[in-house]
Amino acid sequence: MESEHAMAEPTKIAFLGPAGTYSDEATHTFMDKLGFTDVEKIECVSFTEVFDNVERGRCDYGVVATENSLEGPVTACLDNFATHNNVTILAETVLDIHHSLVLHPDASIDEVTTIVSHPQGLGQCRRYIAEYLPGRNTSSASSTASGVRKVMEDKTLASIANKFAADLYGAKVYAESIEDHFGNQTSFALIARTGMPEVFPEMDRKTSILLSLQQDKQGSLLMILSEFAYANINLTKIQSRPTKQGLGDYMFFIDFEGSDQDVDVQTALNCLRLKLREVKVLGSYPII
Repeated sequence: MESEHAMAEPTKIAFLGPAGTYSDEATHTFMDKLGFTDVEKIECVSFTEVFDNVERGRCDYGVVATENSLEGPVTACLDNFATHNNVTILAETVLDIHHSLVLHPDASIDEVTTIVSHPQGLGQCRRYIAEYLPGRNTSSASSTASGVRKVMEDKTLASIANKFAADLYGAKVYAESIEDHFGNQTSFALIARTGMPEVFPEMDRKTSILLSLQQDKQGSLLMILSEFAYANINLTKIQSRPTKQGLGDYMFFIDFEGSDQDVDVQTALNCLRLKLREVKVLGSYPII
């Protein structure tokens, strides 16, 4: 006999796996700030899989990296915003990226012959490797977290990863904050299917949009920027990406302060809609 009160299903959140990545850490940050307790995390192998799971309703939310302070915009994420029409950004959070040198719990640094990590992790810790681990080999992994998993199977390996992954897999943190450049940060977006209720509606907002030109011609970018200047809207980011529909055909991703419900913002967007092929609001959301 069925229960009179059906058990509520857990909130499903998709992220770029495996467990222990910075995307996983950002997922936990969103969970904590939103008060989510009953959550099923869904590991994905690509940003496209995260977007697909959200758009097709298999997951309630997704977490994707949008920009890194050293590497710039995450272009694979931007391209997915262009190709998925029923996904919106609900919130953004920013993580400080700190790399640690991680060992097998029973290993000593003298046993280590190879450092394994994601290429970005290796690249962002070159000075530390050269000074403290000279002569060691380096090996690429699909993610910082997968590097930690390899370490747990081989005492001759060390990994460059976050402390979150080391704690998750039971590895030993030998040294913390070994990155060459301090101030390394990555922004992550919480995405959902269009129509999902807002989170923290009382907070100040920023807005992300995608603009596609009718055709490439002189002064197109100036025309776009002028509409925002006339409306006294402060732009915080502008990034061009090829549309993949032909050489020289570009789209623009723009972030600015304010909500898409503000009168001056609506005026600027409506003027752009008269002049451009597409004006798509990707989300108007708080930074939490």
